[in-house]
Amino acid sequence: MPSVPSSPTARSAAPPSGLPGLDAATGGLQRGKLTLVAARPSVGGSLLGLAAARTSALVDQAMVLYAASGPNRDDIFRRIIAAETGGEYARLKQGRLTEHEQQVARQLVQAGDLLMIDDGSDLRAEDIADTAPHMQGLALVVVDRMQAAHSARLPLSGDRLPAASQVLATLARTLHVPVLAIVDSDDPELLGLLDADILLTLMPTEDSARVQVTVAERDFGTIGSASLQPDLVHARFLDAGAPPHERADSPAGGPGRSTATSGTAARELAEAALPYTSGGHQGIPAALTHELAAWRTAVAGGDHEALKEILPTLIQAAATVSQWPDTHEGHRLANALRPYGTPESADPTTAAGQSTPAGATVQTLADNREATADAVEDEEDDEEDTLSPEDEEDEPEGHVFPALKILKDSVGRSKMHPIRVIRKEERDSGPWPLISEHMDGEPRWVHPDVTATRVPHIRANGRRVRRDQLDVPDSFGEGVLCLIDRNGSFPSACSAVPLAPNKLLHTGPLDAYDKAGAGIYLIDIPAWTRTDMPHPLGRIADRPDEDGRAWVTTPHIKQLVKLVRDNHLDTMPTIHDSWTGKANESLFKPFYEATRKARTELVQIGGDPYKAYKTRLSIALRLLWPKRPSQRSPFWRPDWRMSMVAEASVRHWTVAFKAVQEGHTLVALRNVDQAIFWTPPNTPPSTYRIGTGFGEVKSKFVKAGETILEGDD
Repeated sequence: MPSVPSSPTARSAAPPSGLPGLDAATGGLQRGKLTLVAARPSVGGSLLGLAAARTSALVDQAMVLYAASGPNRDDIFRRIIAAETGGEYARLKQGRLTEHEQQVARQLVQAGDLLMIDDGSDLRAEDIADTAPHMQGLALVVVDRMQAAHSARLPLSGDRLPAASQVLATLARTLHVPVLAIVDSDDPELLGLLDADILLTLMPTEDSARVQVTVAERDFGTIGSASLQPDLVHARFLDAGAPPHERADSPAGGPGRSTATSGTAARELAEAALPYTSGGHQGIPAALTHELAAWRTAVAGGDHEALKEILPTLIQAAATVSQWPDTHEGHRLANALRPYGTPESADPTTAAGQSTPAGATVQTLADNREATADAVEDEEDDEEDTLSPEDEEDEPEGHVFPALKILKDSVGRSKMHPIRVIRKEERDSGPWPLISEHMDGEPRWVHPDVTATRVPHIRANGRRVRRDQLDVPDSFGEGVLCLIDRNGSFPSACSAVPLAPNKLLHTGPLDAYDKAGAGIYLIDIPAWTRTDMPHPLGRIADRPDEDGRAWVTTPHIKQLVKLVRDNHLDTMPTIHDSWTGKANESLFKPFYEATRKARTELVQIGGDPYKAYKTRLSIALRLLWPKRPSQRSPFWRPDWRMSMVAEASVRHWTVAFKAVQEGHTLVALRNVDQAIFWTPPNTPPSTYRIGTGFGEVKSKFVKAGETILEGDD
């Protein structure tokens, strides 16, 4: 991480929490006092401790002792990397890091002398109190976490918590440092026994995108509150409740830019700059990176005169940016610069006088950014996921399963006169540039308390691949990993996938979803605070545009409607734009019925006939939208293809959610067919039907830590 010198002035101030709105309510983390963060397990209390540790160690270059009685060292490092880079925490837990994330990880290791993590399983408050005095320049102690329920193996649990709290309070007073401890309960009786100097209670609100923090002091009661936005995908909170930053040129700012170079706005800009000044992210001019590094140094030193000197050249450097990086970090940096009067980024497309559909520029940038990473993943396992030049030809007479013939016949039966191929001259306009592979909504999720490791595996054919090993925490109790494999997820989805057989027309913003239509919709990503299930939109939720929106297909719209109806979501997201046509759910139904009949017969035969069936089935469905422009096909309907995959994702997620609602522990949910539960031996969740047919699953049981084989392994 960047070397940012700290002045005595900066060291004497209360360390910040990393969330300006919360600091406005608390005055920062008070030296000499025990601050207790109280939150139920699903609310995210540990993320406050992580934010404070990140800010002190990485922004202020101050010494932090992180006493981890819950998460282990690797989990903490992954959460920091996720929060700093905007990478998906679940993916990092699987050991898959981008080049930038690897660079940040190396820098984090190098900064290890400022962030000491003690993750001993038998950690006691007395151990923390013994270690802290030997850390020269200690600025903050974080205790993550104290467990309300008794555990024989966790000293920081149960009825031992009041005594532990006294030890931590004494430590804070003796060393004159803030001690921030997290407890996984908001029970007033327990919190009264812990008798902290300052109490931060996190409570969910009716708006699932907000968590309310109540600030109380022991001698004065409630003294303030703040609002935070949970961003659990990236293991962090975002500051949701701070008042809007004053513009540097506004009357409220006083003379010149004095207000803009002090307080919340200055620190927010310093924190937003970190991913770029650290080298973890790229995409802004070197001159701007240089000015931002100087800005961070001045903020850390509390040097307001230096900030005033830096500001004009910083604004000049920012004005040269034509397009901010289309990432959370890029959006945050652009927003942090706005109070200083920097211009909005120019869109090269609109500047040239061309109109672009809403979201098209953002979606294209996202697709380009992720193409390389996705190609690496696809290359590992999906050697069959490429089409050959002759694949568009009908199967020969007598083929065991003429899938392409059947699919064309299925579409041809419709009385709605479907348009199988969108003309090439139309593909660069209208809705078509808005559609991407990421609209599938496939989950790529591992439970946040589970450790996933990618290990090498050699298939029977000698091909080297990587597979998962999953380790579960002791809190899961006794059990084994139950592997669920859904049969025929894609052809099953064809039984009733909502499609628009004809052209998609621009229907714009909609007051509500009309079930008579189907197509694509631009919606706000709804907040999902549950940690025992992935977001219902899968990986779509990880790729919002700068306004927090994403394009989805009809199956996901229908899923959200049902979740709202069943009170799992508070409100239906706003539909800001849409391209739709008259809906039809039976376009692929004849194909589904023929596929189901063939599977029933061929699965019993097995061998080459069954393999040929699977191969031609896969080819036919991929020909709905060939990835290569040179690939010939009797179809070119990306909306049909992505709606079919989205329907499979929705069904996969829905059955897993039913199992979780019945009390089962979901360990991982991936793609459209793999679910892993923690269950007693030989006891799959009852929500699944075991069998070989469509709508049924295969189950297998392995011990935690064993390599999980997939597909044809």
